[in-house]
Amino acid sequence: MKAQDLPLTQLLQGSKQFIIPIFQRTYSWDRANCEQLWKDILRVGSTDQLDSHFIGSAVYIPEQDTSAAISRWLVIDGQQRITTVTLLLMGLMKRLEAEGLEEPISPMEIEDYYLKNRYGKGDLKYKMLLTKTDKDTLIALLENKEPGENASQRILDNYAFFKERLAEADLNAVYTGIKKLMIVDVRLQQGIDNPQMIFESMNSTGKALTQADLIRNFVLMGLDHDLQTRLYSDYWRPMEVAFGADNYINQFDEFMRYFLVIHTGNHRIRKDEVYSEFKVYSRSLDVEKLLARLKEFTTYYCDMALGRGQDKELANAFHDIRELRADVCYPLLMEVYQDYQNNHISKEEFLEIIRMVESYVFRRAVCDIPTNSLRQTFATFGRRLKKDRYLESVKAAFLLLQSYRRFPGESEFTQRIKERNLYNFNRRSYWLRRMENHGRKERVYVQDYTIEHILPQNDNLSHEWKTMLGPEWEQVHETYLHTLGNLTLTGYNSELSDRPFSDKRDMEGGFADSPLRLNKGLGTLHKWDEEEIKARANTLAVKAASVWNEPSLDASILDAYREKIPETGYSIDDHKHLLEGKNRELFEAFRKEVLALDPCVTEEFLKLYVAYKAETNFVDIVPQASRLRLSLNMRFHEIDDPHGLCDDVTGLGRWGNGDIQVSLSELDQLPAVMGLIRQSLEMQLGDGDNQ
Repeated sequence: MKAQDLPLTQLLQGSKQFIIPIFQRTYSWDRANCEQLWKDILRVGSTDQLDSHFIGSAVYIPEQDTSAAISRWLVIDGQQRITTVTLLLMGLMKRLEAEGLEEPISPMEIEDYYLKNRYGKGDLKYKMLLTKTDKDTLIALLENKEPGENASQRILDNYAFFKERLAEADLNAVYTGIKKLMIVDVRLQQGIDNPQMIFESMNSTGKALTQADLIRNFVLMGLDHDLQTRLYSDYWRPMEVAFGADNYINQFDEFMRYFLVIHTGNHRIRKDEVYSEFKVYSRSLDVEKLLARLKEFTTYYCDMALGRGQDKELANAFHDIRELRADVCYPLLMEVYQDYQNNHISKEEFLEIIRMVESYVFRRAVCDIPTNSLRQTFATFGRRLKKDRYLESVKAAFLLLQSYRRFPGESEFTQRIKERNLYNFNRRSYWLRRMENHGRKERVYVQDYTIEHILPQNDNLSHEWKTMLGPEWEQVHETYLHTLGNLTLTGYNSELSDRPFSDKRDMEGGFADSPLRLNKGLGTLHKWDEEEIKARANTLAVKAASVWNEPSLDASILDAYREKIPETGYSIDDHKHLLEGKNRELFEAFRKEVLALDPCVTEEFLKLYVAYKAETNFVDIVPQASRLRLSLNMRFHEIDDPHGLCDDVTGLGRWGNGDIQVSLSELDQLPAVMGLIRQSLEMQLGDGDNQ
């Protein structure tokens, strides 16, 4: 690697061509970037007091033998700066041509020095060869041709910006400023320097590249240019097109995280760890097979998350998942989608699984079960599936989830959906639409209607309403106003307003005249009071349980899926330090507290230690003569240890699981120790958002 300070104009001079590799981001500088560069150029060009202005680096590596008449260089870093200055030089050349000026530099000199290679043929004619539509647009401008319909708007906009500024500018100051632009010129050597490592370090500051950008460059950068082009065209570009420009920028990183969760089994990948995890995952894989797999899963993701699929039934099911905001389930559904595509399950079974996932997420939301376990639940769910009994194993896996992960049953769900405030529920439009459209072949567009409180929201109820509700009208209003029994849909919200119930029922467009299923039965009622609200809530709760239904299996089948805890052959009697005295008292107090943490916690005696498990060990005890040595199954940096009780034993050989060791020798230490153990259990049951 050779690095030196160099004027940017000197970099462009000579018979050479800078190529933007096919995998690089398109030209992306906006007006604000150009405005700042313009100001810097005028500032440094208008005074003799400033010798230079530094604008960054240019890192490039030879594409082929640089001893050729026109050397070709692949740009690793610096394309935005070089392209922008090229646009400015083009604008300067056009103004000089238009006014017949030869000073401060002639148009021909600009073209020969900075824009074109005089003796180049074909693409070799141009100093800069951009990628995709950027290339065609820049060449069209250089050749005074009209850019095509799919021209790069960013190239056109920035070129227009510079032409506008140059129209009134002091050209001497402009050209002087351009000549004072300095870069760090970094020329890499083929076969010696690692362009990817240099690329990563050069982009470690400033506006960070996305994880997807880093991954794309990592996969393609070290390959032969022709192979790069083919792989990009066959695999990566179709992925970009499938996402669309905005979604590619905003969602591809998240897709990559889900992809890695599926293929590595690591459900704790943070968004900023995607690139590093990908490098480890891809190390031993053939690059083309890897890209083919990415492209395959892109299709699954885009169908689910972006509504790209053509199958109407699947599209409707995926739409409901999106509206429920249940993207946390995508790792599981992408795996199942692949099995559907490979004919392991039928479309009907796939749809049933999607609806099961939807019911699980919605029921938990209604029942206010903490959501922080969902990411891990779905990330590891595929391990429970039996490919020869696919649908049955999915049902069993859901039904056997416990505690924080449980699939709420009928009684829990129907009771909570009747009681909770559904008007201020953050999935209000979703549940109303699903309730109204359940069983319909022709879907009702809920967005055409507004939500209606049958019993009005107005705290100052009319005399008619107070009389109908009875002497406890205030309590009834407060208790039931925003609940399931009192909510419906209407296209006549403003007309219904706070009218008495009989008016709402009988007026044109009222409940008796409504085509909506949610209003069924309201037209035959003579009153609307606590009794009727509760009766309607009971009816709708039963319907809700069929919309978001619970899977069912015969008890004998379900029992076959239960994890059988193997008999170890050991008991407390095999641990001499637990048989009597202070340690026995300490252990009994400890096990009582741990087993009470959650119904899913189990105790297992092993030869050298005692394990406490939820899905796997979260704390182990190694009994010793004067203490209980505990191992917490967490990484040391994850623990919140306000009392300083934990020791970092990462990499040290010992009995027990995890990188944290805690000593328990006195009963009065137990409350603080239990606070640490609870963290280990909660980490296992749910890992938060993994931002």
